[in-house]
Amino acid sequence: MRLSIVVPVLDEAEGIAASLQPLQVLRAQGHEVIVVDGGSRDGTPGFAQPLADHVIASPRGRATQMNAGARAAHGDALLFLHADTRLPDAAPARIEQALRQHAWGRFNVAIKGRSTWLPLIAAMMNLRSRFTGIATGDQAIFVTRAAFDTAGGYPEQPLMEDIELSKRLKRIGPPACLRARVTTSGRRWDRHGVWHTVLLMWRLRFDYWRGVPAERLAARYYGP
Repeated sequence: MRLSIVVPVLDEAEGIAASLQPLQVLRAQGHEVIVVDGGSRDGTPGFAQPLADHVIASPRGRATQMNAGARAAHGDALLFLHADTRLPDAAPARIEQALRQHAWGRFNVAIKGRSTWLPLIAAMMNLRSRFTGIATGDQAIFVTRAAFDTAGGYPEQPLMEDIELSKRLKRIGPPACLRARVTTSGRRWDRHGVWHTVLLMWRLRFDYWRGVPAERLAARYYGP
């Protein structure tokens, strides 16, 4: 099974080489790395070029960028990986085994940052995801090409696109919830405070559940 690893980026010049370097082993094994730039102004595409199979431009927006990467992909399965997230060892083999019985899935997540609360936050995220069957982008969602196309790809909305994709994919089948952990950056948690971020995300999820448009939620999440 050949993976297409889609990495959406925006102004990640400072860390993009460190993000893509661990994926070079996977490229050597025949997997594909696609970086989708949403209009960076810091030279991110140039830094990514030597470390990816394709670097493409897309209108800004994580969902839009990931859909663009999926259209450019040639693999049997898609893996959507945030630039600040690192895969566990043997990730392709774990994904291939999971996709023998499931159409899609995600990893558990660990959050790397300063706060001592982050391991608890990650454990709560993993437990909630396992209970609800809803995955977040930080958990490195993977999916067969056929299932992704059947689901219609990511909805073109500025926030909660991972939740909406999960809902669509759940109609096809339940996710594979892998216990192996991806490691993601806790920079937002460190910058804004753990409990402020937790409460904000709970409020946003609740409001999304009750029908508040994603555009209004994105304005609250990203700020003016």
